[in-house]
Amino acid sequence: MLDRLTHALRTDHPDRPAVLRHTRLGTARPVIRRGELADLADGYAAALHAHGLGPGDTVGVAVRPGPRALAVMLAAHRLGLRIAVLDPTAGPDVLAARLTLARPDLVLADAAAQAVAGWAGPLARRADLALPRLTALGPVATLGRRLPGCAPHLRPAGATPPARPDGGPETDAVIVFTSGTTARPRAVVHTRDGLAIGLRTVADLVDPRPGTVVLGGTFFVLVPALAAGAAVVLPARRPVALGRQLARLDPAHTYLTPPQLRAALAAGARFTGRVWTGSAPADAALLRRVKQSGAHQAWSVYALTELFPAAAVEEADKSAHDGDGDLVGAPLPGVRARIATGGELLLTGPGARHRYLGEDPDPWVRTGDRAALTPDGRIVLAGRLKDMVLRRAENIYPGLYEPALHLPGVELAVLVGVPAGDGDERLVALVQPAPGTDPRRLREALRGPLDRMAAARPDAVLFGEVPLAGRSRKPDRAAAAAYCARELAR
Repeated sequence: MLDRLTHALRTDHPDRPAVLRHTRLGTARPVIRRGELADLADGYAAALHAHGLGPGDTVGVAVRPGPRALAVMLAAHRLGLRIAVLDPTAGPDVLAARLTLARPDLVLADAAAQAVAGWAGPLARRADLALPRLTALGPVATLGRRLPGCAPHLRPAGATPPARPDGGPETDAVIVFTSGTTARPRAVVHTRDGLAIGLRTVADLVDPRPGTVVLGGTFFVLVPALAAGAAVVLPARRPVALGRQLARLDPAHTYLTPPQLRAALAAGARFTGRVWTGSAPADAALLRRVKQSGAHQAWSVYALTELFPAAAVEEADKSAHDGDGDLVGAPLPGVRARIATGGELLLTGPGARHRYLGEDPDPWVRTGDRAALTPDGRIVLAGRLKDMVLRRAENIYPGLYEPALHLPGVELAVLVGVPAGDGDERLVALVQPAPGTDPRRLREALRGPLDRMAAARPDAVLFGEVPLAGRSRKPDRAAAAAYCARELAR
């Protein structure tokens, strides 16, 4: 897919916009054209080669999603380099420990990342962003605009970049850090072949068309869309501006996280075409709201750092599921699923990660999700194994029951365990009402679903904002439990 993209940028309408940005009024202006993006990738490949980097070397990347980040990925692919993605939401201590496993030969960072690692650190930590001192990780070069105090520029070079080296499909392509601790950090390694298969799976699922507009900003959005000849618009951060983008651009496909969707809906946004969401739970009620706001289809994608994407389901099928748990759909082509002892979902497929850095390859990915398979092979999640609540010697898995709480008027809802003081736990439902919802009516509407929970009925129901955390803004259950404990102690 990356080879196809590199060729397509030069031969398929190189004068057309590749990536666009929004203005305050929501209109889109070209950031870079297709031919220019190909030139930028060649320039970075030549510059990295001049830096002495070659096959098997590792480049750490702390750059915001967009054309420069994509150009660096294409350049690294051409040179046979390995990319290590530096996530500022991981925390500096964890990130530094992880990088002892994959010491980068060069760190590429934009001015924003260097600010987070330096003078803007205290301010950035308020937004749960933090990076270690980048120079402690390896030599640093600035990508894009350079501000005072930044490392020297990596300027695209004009020399002809070297031909791609011979390397088998099992050559490492990218390292993405995932769960773990400073004592035992985990780093997911994807090979060139596995990465290509994941990108093809996305392309086959979404089927972007030439000349259309795609709204989204991640690597797995940019590559398939641009390779197909579509233009990509980076989503606005402010919900009001995002709503203007949607209204003016009429995108054929829109990729937003569930928090972004909720914020856009609250701002009155209207959708078109097909809408895709993932990286955090997306219940049927949220998908229905997206379709009621104009989308032709609304899809939830189940994916992991180790296997992207794994399964997908459209709102109609998700809403029709009347059993316990969260239906996330059938495994996508090539993906196989089985349930291990204890109920954990295991996945495998040609696009799965090759290994964890420092560990032997293992074809099966342990998801950490408790799940069941329907008779026709679809996956139904029952929550995270580690999120189990033990109440009166009974194991309660919140993921089995939380979907029942997502009624009209509910923005988010989680079930958490709160220490009861006698070694037991109290089960508490924290419900975040949608803007404008009458709390009294919502509490009355919840009575039926709560009664049907039987032995898993919560001991208390609290209304409040569900805390979010991490890069994907998933519900932070530890923070939610702490909040509930404080509220119940009043």
